[in-house]
Amino acid sequence: MKVDEVILRAEERLKDEFRHIDSVALFNQEKVLSAFREEQIALRHFQPSTGYGYGDEGREALGRVYARAFGAEKAIVSPALLSGTHALTVALFGVLRPGMRVLGFTGMPYDTIRSVIWGKGNGSLADFGITFDLFPQTDEGKSDIARADEFDFSAYDMLYLQRSRGYELRDAFPVEALRSMCEFARERGFKGCIFADNCYGEFVETTEPTEAGVDLIAGSLIKNPGGGLAPTGGYIAGRKEYIEMCENRLTAPSVGGEIGSYAYGYQPFFQGFFLAPHVVSQALKGGLLIGACMEELGFENFPKIGAPLADITRAIRFRTEKELRAFIQSVQDCSPVDSFVRLEPWDMPGYDCKVIMAAGTFVAGASIELSADAPIREPYTAYFQGGLTYEHCKLACRAVLGKLLS
Repeated sequence: MKVDEVILRAEERLKDEFRHIDSVALFNQEKVLSAFREEQIALRHFQPSTGYGYGDEGREALGRVYARAFGAEKAIVSPALLSGTHALTVALFGVLRPGMRVLGFTGMPYDTIRSVIWGKGNGSLADFGITFDLFPQTDEGKSDIARADEFDFSAYDMLYLQRSRGYELRDAFPVEALRSMCEFARERGFKGCIFADNCYGEFVETTEPTEAGVDLIAGSLIKNPGGGLAPTGGYIAGRKEYIEMCENRLTAPSVGGEIGSYAYGYQPFFQGFFLAPHVVSQALKGGLLIGACMEELGFENFPKIGAPLADITRAIRFRTEKELRAFIQSVQDCSPVDSFVRLEPWDMPGYDCKVIMAAGTFVAGASIELSADAPIREPYTAYFQGGLTYEHCKLACRAVLGKLLS
């Protein structure tokens, strides 16, 4: 079996999916361009600021552009949000108060947020008397609505949704699925804040969760919305009242969103967001290509080819740890940065087992760039994501297949 023949067959099979991805990218590009034009973005918005950052036009305009593009009332976009987990944490502690209750409606949250929720003695939600319950899930990874009567939705102050799969094998939730969850909860008396972890999902579809009944979303700028150019940062977007609460937690209740400087300038944040719809389309095509090729070689992966896409990640299951590690290493080998590095699993902060990660990226750890990672535990599953260009994804696919077929 020749590598190039496998790739050609996959591309032929994926022609319709690729056309759909292109149409989504065009729609989202127009949406982002409109946001830039409506906010009259100018060169002055790229300028750096120092000190307190009072009257920082770049910071304020960047937030307004995100809010417009995401159909939100207001947004925080800041390099002071250090990761997706940090953005989620700021939002949780911004909105919640001691004694409040949260219902996780999409199953077990991602590994790094679990200590934020249930940690002991580390300043977690639990330490502040905030409870977090999990709604039961079906074997297919969906909310078991048949058991809804076991819960009093009116007793909860927040409904927590996670769009992406994390290290679970369920597929990511499309925006319309999140809309149904919101409607389901509201119909059963829920009156609080609906908050969604939107990491890996931005610009995959033509709507965002804030346009479908979700009150608050958060994510990382070194994933989709940074477009590969944002050097760091995160965002929180949604209803004005909740964003102002988050601003008070990010800075201080006395100053809220009035302060925040960035001495390096905002051009990469604006430009990255402008490029994000196209970059996301490249990552989606690359993920589909490697998924179709791996399927031909007999490796099960998720989501299934032909299923709707809701984020940029692809889970690929291997039979042994050796196969898993070889796959991750082959992604590193095809990276533009640190391609010579030999990878070893390590104890990453926030995870309960060793993790191996391929991230030969221009921005350290950026998962909108070609990357792959895996917890070293059964079932041996690699999580592949990113790719700034389809061409790079294709070259990486060729390298992966070459190693597997050798």
